[in-house]
Amino acid sequence: MVSAAGKTGPKGKGKGPKVTKKFVINASQPASDKIFDVSAFEKFLNERIKVDGRTGNLGDTIKISQLGDGKVEIIAHNDLSGRYLKYLTKKFLKKQQLRDWLRVVSTSKGTYELKFFNVVNDDAEEDDE
Repeated sequence: MVSAAGKTGPKGKGKGPKVTKKFVINASQPASDKIFDVSAFEKFLNERIKVDGRTGNLGDTIKISQLGDGKVEIIAHNDLSGRYLKYLTKKFLKKQQLRDWLRVVSTSKGTYELKFFNVVNDDAEEDDE
């Protein structure tokens, strides 16, 4: 039998340490080509990120800032997943009709990058026949 003496307290009580996560979304490649508006993307994230099930409820828990050259930094003091940021980024790309040309790739933990799809020219192969 396992005794409850080893536990720190009853269920639901006692909070763990504060969790701080840092995410960077790098859109420098499409931003340098002038097809991606970083400030509009930052505004979109401010409006759409949900905290406790409500949008527009960021408060002090989530800070979104623009680091020059097309990077957006998100610092979260709560449980914010990278997959959720990837989902919102894809949603923004769809809204701006850029989803056919750009994709969101995780380059390292907490870092996402917008990259162009590799378009291979099949015309050169057809000319050889």
